Amino acid sequence: MSTTVSADGTKIAYTRAGSGPALVLVDGAMCYRGSSPNDALAKELTAHFTVYTYDRRGRGESTDTGPYAVEREVEDIAALVKEAGGEAFLFGISSGAALALEAARGLPVTKLALYEPPFVVDGTRPRVPADYPARLDSALSEGKRGQAVKMFMTEGVGLSGTMVAMMRIMPFWAKLKRVAHTIPYDTAFVVEHQSGAPLPAEAWSEVKVPALAVDGGRSPAWMRNGVSSLAKALPSAEYRTLPGQTHIVKAAALAPVLTDFYLS
Repeated sequence: MSTTVSADGTKIAYTRAGSGPALVLVDGAMCYRGSSPNDALAKELTAHFTVYTYDRRGRGESTDTGPYAVEREVEDIAALVKEAGGEAFLFGISSGAALALEAARGLPVTKLALYEPPFVVDGTRPRVPADYPARLDSALSEGKRGQAVKMFMTEGVGLSGTMVAMMRIMPFWAKLKRVAHTIPYDTAFVVEHQSGAPLPAEAWSEVKVPALAVDGGRSPAWMRNGVSSLAKALPSAEYRTLPGQTHIVKAAALAPVLTDFYLS
């Protein structure tokens, strides 16, 4: 493990592995090194890239500094890109894809790949309720971490109550509760695109680097619709579907697609 310091003094813990062009992997909600799909993905990519995985602020071995703003998380990525030599490829998964989009607005990112940001752009699933962020904050302020995770899984992710009830008896539920205080971080930059309305045509007009938007062929229609809409909204993006994959994508299926994109 290594650490770098973000602009506001927050310590960001990261791991560097492999050799080749620098590639920074951005986790989604509640994930961090040792508890992330990016762990397996990094192993698949190290033959071609110098891969940076890191703990987003407030998680794992990174510290945190309030008040939260998405700009602070972009500064965290900027610190990693600096460690990587001043420019890097960038990959984000789930809500981490939405964060990577924000970072690509101004950082020296040379190519951008995104896997299934959870955008709700039509009526194929219920929109996230307008009062969801406020109720989430209220649950956390009252110390109800389990309730906050349940709200995120049902209202934010769209899982059934039955599925979440089963999750609550699994050992990993305790890990989710430990980082529940970071759920509002992801909500802050995702919820505006979960209203069931089409993505604004000019939302990311300044993200002109080559981009790749990827989804899984077995993922829900609402998620795939969001990814295809994002590909159309980005100035220079291609859209790919991985047959047989879901939101829990297999690293062995995703890594070759990313490698071809970044090295082409």
